[in-house]
Amino acid sequence: MNFLNEVSQRFPDAISFAAGRPFEGLFDTELVHRYLRRYTDHLMERFDDDVALVRRTVLQYGRTKGIIHDLIARNLAVDENVVVDPESIVVTVGCQEALFLTLRALRRTEKDCLLTVLPCYVGVAGAAELVDMPLLPVKGSPEGIDLADLVAVVKRARESGLRPRALYVVADFANPSGISLDLETREQLLRLAEEHDFLLLEDNPYGIFHAPDADPLPTLKALDRDRRVIHLGSFAKTGLPGARIGYAIADQLVSDGNGGTQSLADQLAKIKSMLTVNTSPIAQAVIGGKLLEHDFSLRAANARENAVYQENLRHLLAGLAERFPPDQRSGVTWNVPTGGFFVVLDVPFPVDDELLELSARRHRVLWTPMHHFYGDGEPRHQIRLSFSYLTVDQIAVGLDRLAEFIHDQRERKSGTAPCRGGQL
Repeated sequence: MNFLNEVSQRFPDAISFAAGRPFEGLFDTELVHRYLRRYTDHLMERFDDDVALVRRTVLQYGRTKGIIHDLIARNLAVDENVVVDPESIVVTVGCQEALFLTLRALRRTEKDCLLTVLPCYVGVAGAAELVDMPLLPVKGSPEGIDLADLVAVVKRARESGLRPRALYVVADFANPSGISLDLETREQLLRLAEEHDFLLLEDNPYGIFHAPDADPLPTLKALDRDRRVIHLGSFAKTGLPGARIGYAIADQLVSDGNGGTQSLADQLAKIKSMLTVNTSPIAQAVIGGKLLEHDFSLRAANARENAVYQENLRHLLAGLAERFPPDQRSGVTWNVPTGGFFVVLDVPFPVDDELLELSARRHRVLWTPMHHFYGDGEPRHQIRLSFSYLTVDQIAVGLDRLAEFIHDQRERKSGTAPCRGGQL
């Protein structure tokens, strides 16, 4: 993450397909004030016009589990058909904290480990490293996950004395692959989690950004009947990234260490109280106001944003087809997700960070080398393109520059390219 930020700062005129950020063209600072007022009006009604209590709720140190957990529960019921006790929700400083807290709670001994499909979001590896939790890679597939390999990895781990606690998975438009799991795969994952006794750590930042004519598939949590799923959510893409609000639904029962039980959410809150104390009540109030403003539906609240992302995706895919037609045998192919933020491009040469710098300096276009999502530093013939942050015109110019870069690298690989500026 730091490397990509540094490259972006050093080459500010480069068009960036690297950052998986929300589109800024619809940002409006006035909405922040409006949502804050909407939430404080809600509190005034709830607290019978007790102004002092409203001020304390929004401006004082807040409850560790959060102050908008009840509103999040209503949003989940409206948008995802997920019905949970609000007390099972912990509001966090972004989803990254939710991920860290969960892994910290699951990691009890040096035998505990986390399963994850490769390639995967880099923040998972970072959080696991912070809590000293080994990662066990599971093979991906065109369908998102190789279920046979998942079973094999679990069995090998147990035979070697390890304890797989959970599988990290993004069921909808995964980062970086853009792949979504079909319904059968989701159901099989739940069955395997029950059969082999591990949890599913479901991350869902992109689920609502699907084609408007598509019927969204149920989340793993919506299909969960045995409390096998810990669901991680974020308002960075659907609410406001600057608010840094995420959450975890942790309705599992765990030991309290004294012979009794407590909810996993309570355990997460205890860890959080020693880490960030509480999540900014003001930031929560802004997100709470947005939920109230849109009758708890983030799908409705993000209709304009989703239209932008769908239009960007169409232009990106059409632009790739125009610049790399199959009959030219360019060696360039790509996957075709129906939503989310990302497309993966296969190129006929290995890609590393040095090549990204060259692309930024010479061709003024940025992208993300896929080796970052495998964590081994090995160059791969793939790059991730993010289309969420750009305008349609920027996508067109960026693709022209990307095509020039790829053509240049193909020539160099074949040994036909001339030297430029004394550099090969």
